[in-house]
Amino acid sequence: MKEIMISKNNKGTTIALLENGVLIEKYEDTENKNYLEEKIYLGIVKDILPGMQAAFIDIGEEKNTFIHLKDLLPKIDITKKEEKNDKTISEVIKQGDKILVQVKRDATNIKGAKVSTHISLANRFTVLMPETDIITASQKIENEEEKKRLIDIVKNIIPRNYGAIIRTSSIGKDEKELRQDLEESIRKWKKIKEKADMATKVPILIDSGNSFIKKMIIDLIDKDITKIIINSEEYVNEIKEILSNIDLKEKIKLEFKNKEEILKIYNTDDQIEKTKSRKVHLKCGGFITIDKTEALTAIDVNSGRYTGKRDVEETILKVNKEATIEIAKQLRLRDIGGVIIIDYIDMNLEKNKKEIEELLKEELKKDRSKTQVIGFSKLDLLEMTRKHIRGEG
Repeated sequence: MKEIMISKNNKGTTIALLENGVLIEKYEDTENKNYLEEKIYLGIVKDILPGMQAAFIDIGEEKNTFIHLKDLLPKIDITKKEEKNDKTISEVIKQGDKILVQVKRDATNIKGAKVSTHISLANRFTVLMPETDIITASQKIENEEEKKRLIDIVKNIIPRNYGAIIRTSSIGKDEKELRQDLEESIRKWKKIKEKADMATKVPILIDSGNSFIKKMIIDLIDKDITKIIINSEEYVNEIKEILSNIDLKEKIKLEFKNKEEILKIYNTDDQIEKTKSRKVHLKCGGFITIDKTEALTAIDVNSGRYTGKRDVEETILKVNKEATIEIAKQLRLRDIGGVIIIDYIDMNLEKNKKEIEELLKEELKKDRSKTQVIGFSKLDLLEMTRKHIRGEG
């Protein structure tokens, strides 16, 4: 049984996804943080950086944003052979140009936000990509026949000069549902273009994207959710409308608990608090430590008090396997994104390293975010990447 809890207080909103009372994902939207990701702006080019093939774009926020040449050139299908584009940044844009961009990565304490002209509009079943002809499906759709069926449907219904990514939630859906999903996104894109064309003041916010609540509900709703528990009357009507629009009003129970500490249910608040700890203990007696830096996240595996009963290699493998399952879980719980380096306890046998790598890939299939396991480096550090879903909380 999967449930969503939405708790609002004076510090912000917390959304928790639980399976049989166990926290598997959580997201926080704090009142004092201005999230820019997915927002669309009509900005103005401030500075060209020829040596970096990049530019700074003013979107009206505190810091100028950064754009690279590859995010200005037309998006191409990497599965097709294309001629190499040898244009320079100065040939593509000039200082003072107006430019429609979408924030792809929020600003940090050091860097401004990263933006792109490759705008994408996420909906329940698809992600619309205007001004490209790329139609592809999520790598997490493993059934090749289903993937082909969905791609054929989308190719048949999508207009020219539009591309799309087909999401895992589209599995089993028919042409009518996919058409409605795409048409809604296309209408939204046309309004965005119209607003940008009519804008007289630059920079200006063109589209705020889906609200935090709507984005999370749409993303989670197709994960066999049976109940949504909420303590804020402010969100009740919004959630009812979302459920009605996607024909799930009768299938999902909406439970309103006025001003109650709903995160006390299943000790969810304690489970959330544990996700903020640097050290995570393993059942075998070992532990992992998680350290975030500006550039990457480092995860270290330690045997702790576990000594095992047989040979050393078997003991190490047991700790590393248990750590792998926990690491995949923590990546979801903490929504860790970017480059991730895992320092396992050293293993002498290549087959054991392979077993750990395959186990990690298998556990990451439970993660709805995009992940890539690069493998063990020459320094015996496992390298991987993960795209964060919302914030870094």
